Amino acid sequence: MDITDTAFDAANRRGAETKVAFPPAVAVRYDRRISRVVIALASGLEIAFSPRDVQGLEQAQPADLADARISPSGLGVHFPKLDADIYIPALLEGFLGSKRWMASQMGREGGKATTDAKAAAARANGKLGGRPKKLKAPEDA
Repeated sequence: MDITDTAFDAANRRGAETKVAFPPAVAVRYDRRISRVVIALASGLEIAFSPRDVQGLEQAQPADLADARISPSGLGVHFPKLDADIYIPALLEGFLGSKRWMASQMGREGGKATTDAKAAAARANGKLGGRPKKLKAPEDA
């Protein structure tokens, strides 16, 4: 795939705009005491989050997080032992993974929710015989 000069210039322009809009990371560390990855930004803001809440870091052990590195642009953090990356602008916007991964995490949390309405619906469904049984597909002869 060839890139045109116009597309290259446009990409460079978007990159420059992103660097102006978001402060770069100046330090990253894993704080074992609070079990959080901590990213310090040039603005003085520090972001701390639990690795289990971030796509690619869910199963990470503390030793996997210890050698995190800031990307040359300052807009990313790389975890070499996990081959995982975090894009800081997305992190600041509240995205801890791909849209699909975030949706699965929200669905998992929603499925754990217990409310009086949910319990009542389950009881009513049970009185009707519960969930219908799956029908077996007819076998081809």
